[in-house]
Amino acid sequence: MDRRVCITGLGPVSCIGSGVDAFWASLLEGRSGLGPVEVFDPAGFASRLAGAVTDVSVRDSVPKSYRKATKVMARDTELAVVAAKLAADDAGLVTRGSDDGDEGFAITPERTGCQIGAGLIAAEADELTRALVTSLDDEGVWDVNKWGTAEGGESGMNNLPPLWMLKYLPNMLACHVTIIHGTEGPSNTILAAESSGLLCLGEGARVIERNDADVSFVGGAESKLNLMGLMRLELLGRLAHTHDATDGAQVVKPYDPDAGGTVLAEGGGIVILEELGHAKARGARVYAEVAGFGASQSDRKAETGLELAIASALRDAGVGPGDIDAIFPTGIGLAGPDAHEAGAFRAVFGDRLAEIPIVSLAPVLGDSMAGQGGLQAAAAALAVHHQTLPARVHTGTPGGGLDAGASDARDASLGCVLVCTTAMGGQNAAAVLKRPG
Repeated sequence: MDRRVCITGLGPVSCIGSGVDAFWASLLEGRSGLGPVEVFDPAGFASRLAGAVTDVSVRDSVPKSYRKATKVMARDTELAVVAAKLAADDAGLVTRGSDDGDEGFAITPERTGCQIGAGLIAAEADELTRALVTSLDDEGVWDVNKWGTAEGGESGMNNLPPLWMLKYLPNMLACHVTIIHGTEGPSNTILAAESSGLLCLGEGARVIERNDADVSFVGGAESKLNLMGLMRLELLGRLAHTHDATDGAQVVKPYDPDAGGTVLAEGGGIVILEELGHAKARGARVYAEVAGFGASQSDRKAETGLELAIASALRDAGVGPGDIDAIFPTGIGLAGPDAHEAGAFRAVFGDRLAEIPIVSLAPVLGDSMAGQGGLQAAAAALAVHHQTLPARVHTGTPGGGLDAGASDARDASLGCVLVCTTAMGGQNAAAVLKRPG
């Protein structure tokens, strides 16, 4: 395929800041956004820290005519909608969701796609409990017959809000973004935990390469900052037992053999992909070129799957292991998954691995699941654009001689960087971002 793909807009929404300027400034500073959970009482949990997004309002990111629809948006959808608006504005695009009087390049709807990763959206506790309390027996115990409708059931479930289901379908993230911005090209939703966003970046790139679109909104968003999200991840053994700690940056230790787990977060990363000739013709700023992409599914030997994805991305980009100047990985502070990830890096890069800076964002961003890959891609694109490595926060000791420890932000010659994700379900994604030339 001779159609080249580049990144022309970034829409990071995170606990360290939203929008390009705030996000990049925090990365350079090495400021962590992981602190005590405040949106609910986490006293009954062993993990009581999280990364919350506090500086955005979904109502400010949609046209006035669409504000009523925000009432049926789950938090995950809100994050995606805000991130998409930030990305479109950063790229200088004018869409159906632009503000009156905005100037820029008017998209062609049928040539604009949308691929947004999502996760298992947790229902809001107050909505569920309002229905659950109507399904208790005489002793105050929940009764499935009172909840259901079959065979004389008393239909407690009918006390859920009428449009309840529409809030929690994973494809609602892409659905609302496409409606708001009027994108009529190929659209897709991918659910693959931490790999969701980067898999969508690969899907969006392929759509443009095969000439089915010129522009695409791609990435992912998710919020685990709720009772059900926290409980699910804690039961899966993925979260650090933080108890009364107040600083998540002290807890999350990527590639440390003694790492105790990660910290949940919410976040979204949407980037604008564009065919390179199309971007140049309209005078767009190009952050980086998406030179190659690869994906795989891991079996029991998880590092083999990521190794295959990275090798595929390098081959697609026409570069070798010696051309990679930095790695932006998942590295979420779980000893097992991190060890598999490091094993894949050793298999691909061999002895040279010790010379390659590894920039894990987890100590500052936590694990935002479907939002992770898009945020990693945004950080990597900014690093390539500014020829600067962000600061690395790390209070542990990375094993295996990895260059992943604490460091200040610094200038760097970044011709090609690797962005890669591994996911809870074994899905892997890898992309090579190249300095535009």
